[in-house]
Amino acid sequence: MTIPFAFWLVPIASIVALCMAWYFFSQMMKADEGTPRMREIAGHVRRGAMAYLKQQYRVVTIVFVVLAVVFAFMAYVLKWQNPWVPFAFLTGGFFSGLAGFFGMKTATYASARTANAARQSLDGGLKIAFRSGAVMGLTVVGLGLLDIALWFLILSQFYHGDRMALITITTTMLTFGMGASTQALFARVGGGIYTKAADVGADIVGKVEADIPEDDPRNPATIADNVGDNVGDVAGMGADLYESYCGSILSTAALGATAFALNGDMQLRAVIAPMLIAAVGVFLSIFGIYLVRTKEGATMKDLLHSLSVGTNVSACLIAVATFAILYLLGIENWLGLSFSVISGLAAGVIIGQATEYYTSHSYKPTQKISEAGLTGSATVIIKGIGTGMISTCIPVVTIGVAIMLSYLFANGFNLEMSAEALSHGLYGIGIAAVGMLSTLGITLATDAYGPIADNAGGNAEMSELGEDVRHRTDALDALGNTTAATGKGFAIGSAALTALALLASYIEEVKIAMERAGSTLTNLKGEVITAADATIPDFMNYFQVTLMNPRVLVGAFIGGMAAFLFCGLTMEAVGRAAQKMVEEVRRQFREIKGILEGKATPDYGSCVEISTRAAQHEMIFPSLLAIAIPIVVGLVLGVAGVLGLLVGGLTCGFTLAVFMANAGGAWDNAKKMVEEGNFGGKGSFAHKATIVGDTVGDPFKDTSGPSLNILIKLMSMVSIVMAGLTVAFS
Repeated sequence: MTIPFAFWLVPIASIVALCMAWYFFSQMMKADEGTPRMREIAGHVRRGAMAYLKQQYRVVTIVFVVLAVVFAFMAYVLKWQNPWVPFAFLTGGFFSGLAGFFGMKTATYASARTANAARQSLDGGLKIAFRSGAVMGLTVVGLGLLDIALWFLILSQFYHGDRMALITITTTMLTFGMGASTQALFARVGGGIYTKAADVGADIVGKVEADIPEDDPRNPATIADNVGDNVGDVAGMGADLYESYCGSILSTAALGATAFALNGDMQLRAVIAPMLIAAVGVFLSIFGIYLVRTKEGATMKDLLHSLSVGTNVSACLIAVATFAILYLLGIENWLGLSFSVISGLAAGVIIGQATEYYTSHSYKPTQKISEAGLTGSATVIIKGIGTGMISTCIPVVTIGVAIMLSYLFANGFNLEMSAEALSHGLYGIGIAAVGMLSTLGITLATDAYGPIADNAGGNAEMSELGEDVRHRTDALDALGNTTAATGKGFAIGSAALTALALLASYIEEVKIAMERAGSTLTNLKGEVITAADATIPDFMNYFQVTLMNPRVLVGAFIGGMAAFLFCGLTMEAVGRAAQKMVEEVRRQFREIKGILEGKATPDYGSCVEISTRAAQHEMIFPSLLAIAIPIVVGLVLGVAGVLGLLVGGLTCGFTLAVFMANAGGAWDNAKKMVEEGNFGGKGSFAHKATIVGDTVGDPFKDTSGPSLNILIKLMSMVSIVMAGLTVAFS
């Protein structure tokens, strides 16, 4: 297979991204970390975060080795899979974990430097925090594109010569997406349990019972809380969006290989098109990062505008660049596909703006939650739940419109469900997901910025810096809460489009599994054909994928149930871990005399150990359940049941994730609004009520909600990898 010259832009972009990530990291390391006390606190957080991550990776390594052995048995003994699957699976997990590791290492070094820069100016603190977050964003896209480029080059040496070669290559590459998804789920669930156990414990005993400020050094759980921000919101989010990014590119490439299978030259162009769009997005993300700056005394809207300039300029430029990329590639209907990409980009922007509206205290929904604190914690919780439920409307409608538009643009507004129109339309949906994630380098930077700013505020509080410094770090922290909520909305929206593209990729993997087994089927014309010659409508008819098939309906119900079951398990896990943390903090206040007077030092290590043990223990069952459900459904209900499962999981999981993320973000910023002096300010009745709301929202927005977007993609990935097993038994 002759590799097009344009393809080499992909590995070049990956190397540029990694080099820029190193440059931003080295620039951050040159900044002063501050006073000895600031350095000491940062050291505690850094050691705790690295200790947790090493322990988590030990557990995840065991899981990966076991799964790789299973895949090797299926590939080499049972001949149900491609022999490259075990290796692709391992590299996906490795690169995903590596991205999280580098991002968290950067964050733990950046927090004290951000606080120290804030001693001079707000802009100085913003630049260090944001560009340190950019290390996470650029590392994710750099490693993702590098992994994709290497596997494409390797597999193209072994598979070539017919129209099935590229289909085999792209579906095999999807396997490393499962490795990335598995690692991401452990990182998200484990990190989410860790951070929220510490956060809830610190808030309930410290802020409510002992009436001491947030991040006060007298609180034994405060170091664990700051560690948790890094392991959950940096390492977890990085691994999450790494697999979204790779999954969208790979699933679109697989759909392109199928849609243009009868035209060899066009097929190759369709496969590399999403890779090239992502590659150009790297350069535009770097450009956008340099546009982010602000002025002293900036308001929340000013700070949001500063970040919006960078992200929106990058998004507009990639929209223009897409037309040029697809035109120069000479792809059929390049104009329509370009508008499909714009549909995805627009959906990402709209979802981000909607999330900002419902979670920022600059707008009425969150302001009303703060006001509800005047009548108690119950009304805060009721108002927050209602706001979260209402907030699902815009994202769901937006994703629905984006799906329809990207589908219609790609197939020339052909409303017939013919094989060609369907395959081209699905390719359009996939490339819309690529468009949404194409500028992930800067989008993820705005998200990773949040926990860095949060830790900077904690460092400023514990180091007893001046009130003016704390005011600046509070402004950066409040901005981080909004960007984190926006980032979660963006991640969930991209997961919906990616999962839909993976749904179509699952059918292609079933086709390959049937071809490998030598199976035949009857097409819509009643002719007996090989699996390689079957179209998507042929498969839907053969496996009776219709709403009248009880297997599909039962699968859909199980998919919807899986989302709620997973959330319930992770919420209870946070509750159990938080109980232990509350008991430990109370014990220290009771037994270590002089803590509250500042005359004795709390035992920070015991709280870190509680969170670490709880996270390692509690993350295993929910994560393994997410892997087991698609396998069991495939064995019992067959291909039709799996398709129902994926549809049910996608629809329920997406809506539930938006609700939980937005409700949690709104509760968090409602508390921040009161702490700024509204409705009585810190220590008031309304403040304590909003603290309770924020405590309830913590596992909503940082554990269960963001884990759901990994769940819906992981179930798709597992179904794809296990398609050979499903076909063998059904």
